[in-house]
Amino acid sequence: MGRYVIRRMLQFIPVFFGATFLIFALVFAIPGDPIRALAGEKVMPQSVLETLNERYHLDEPLWKQYGIYITNVFQGDFGIDFRGRPVSDLLRQRLPVTIRLALLAFAFEVVIGIGAGILAGVRKGKFFDNLVLITTLIVIAIPIFVLGFLAQIVFGVRLGWFPVSGIRDGWQSYILPAIVLGSLSLAYIARLQRTSLVENLRADYVRTATSKGLSRRRVVGVHALRNSMIPVVTFLAIDLGALMGGAIITETIFNLPGIGRAVFEGVQRQEGTVVVGIATFMIVVYMVANLIADLLYGILDPRIRYD
Repeated sequence: MGRYVIRRMLQFIPVFFGATFLIFALVFAIPGDPIRALAGEKVMPQSVLETLNERYHLDEPLWKQYGIYITNVFQGDFGIDFRGRPVSDLLRQRLPVTIRLALLAFAFEVVIGIGAGILAGVRKGKFFDNLVLITTLIVIAIPIFVLGFLAQIVFGVRLGWFPVSGIRDGWQSYILPAIVLGSLSLAYIARLQRTSLVENLRADYVRTATSKGLSRRRVVGVHALRNSMIPVVTFLAIDLGALMGGAIITETIFNLPGIGRAVFEGVQRQEGTVVVGIATFMIVVYMVANLIADLLYGILDPRIRYD
């Protein structure tokens, strides 16, 4: 186990540098001059322009900009935005909002998605199975921004069940956006869990367990369900990072001051340092989540060994 973890962490090195460089290059390849954009329609003095370009290393070649940035990252410095505020402070301020939203959405999709997938799998071909397949297909077909506005109008404005904007109402403010954020992943999880469970229920080891006289609950809950959870765990590990990154649209619709909205505002203002800094943090979240998922495989399926 220890050697496996070390080997996986060594694999993180090229992934981290490759992903951060690609994002850095794409962000700073966006057309336009962010320094001139700060002045709007006014003409910025050449001396000020040169000073700001030097401060943010925009006058350096791309490889050198990336080298300076990544060196500072390993020192805990994610850069400074055009207002002179450290990106690390922005992360500390806005990250709790996104974490609450992502965890609530994650819990929603795990409980409802896995539960619906299990019930649909054990009742294959029956009414509930067809209901799950049709409902999840409808959710997948609706764009997230459309789903968000519909949820605001129906459950927020007309029914008045949930707040539609901001975080003034505490945890209640996160319920509706969390449902919207987790709805697409919930649909995928339900379908994935259902398909995996149906496939495992046809396996020889399930027939053997049934022939030995084990109860249906034990056959499904102990034998088939554990093996069917492996692809779901893989998806959940990827999805945890995707929920935090995908919160850009949801946080914008519901006016939540999280890191997703910070990315949206950073793109609008062409603040590449903010976008790259948050993206770097998200890369680390993805890698850690995938490592945890790999370690969970051995718990779900004892046949898996870490060499």
